[in-house]
Amino acid sequence: MNELSVFVDESGEWGKLSEYYLITLVFHVQSQPITEHIEKYERHLTDSGLPDVPFHAGPLFNGHDDYDGMDFADRKRLFFAFFTLARNLPFRYVTFAHRKSMFDDSKTRFEAQLKRDLADFFLSHLDEFQSYKTIKVYYDNGQQIVTNALKTSIGYALSKEAVVYRDAQPKDYRLEQAADLMCTVELTALKFDAGEDTATDRKMFKDRRDFRKNYLKILRRKQF
Repeated sequence: MNELSVFVDESGEWGKLSEYYLITLVFHVQSQPITEHIEKYERHLTDSGLPDVPFHAGPLFNGHDDYDGMDFADRKRLFFAFFTLARNLPFRYVTFAHRKSMFDDSKTRFEAQLKRDLADFFLSHLDEFQSYKTIKVYYDNGQQIVTNALKTSIGYALSKEAVVYRDAQPKDYRLEQAADLMCTVELTALKFDAGEDTATDRKMFKDRRDFRKNYLKILRRKQF
């Protein structure tokens, strides 16, 4: 019986700074090797003269934090390098996305929706999830609303004895960084579809057609 790792990331916050709130879960069966893919990615960075910065899409797009002072061409190369790693890694993912205005500024209603999203997902795939001896959930506890939804929904849908929670700092896990990528790609898809894409989105991906063809279509093959 294999062990399953679940890496969690969110996009958005409960406030006025974002229109959408997304939560993404990346699933990796631990018996499926990833080391070779990661080593190839790291060699590519070295050979290309690019820094091995833990992937974080928001700062990468805007040139902040670890990407401060890096020109856009190098940031775009870093993005494509990590995108290539992600498309080759053996994982599946699911994203739940909501426009926050649909909840009339009610954080309680929104948290209840997240719990339903997660519980319904796990219950609809119950046979598979029950086949794993242990499920390890990795999240950095960055937002309490996500932590609450995860623990409540998983505790309801799955055997509590089979679930182990781990504090996951994104810099320590490439698959946690992959969850960040998937969350960002799904958010970008929402914005392009709604005509809400930004100058940064267009600079990175050109337009909706190119984004869907060159990035979204490829990564959605990994949807659970």
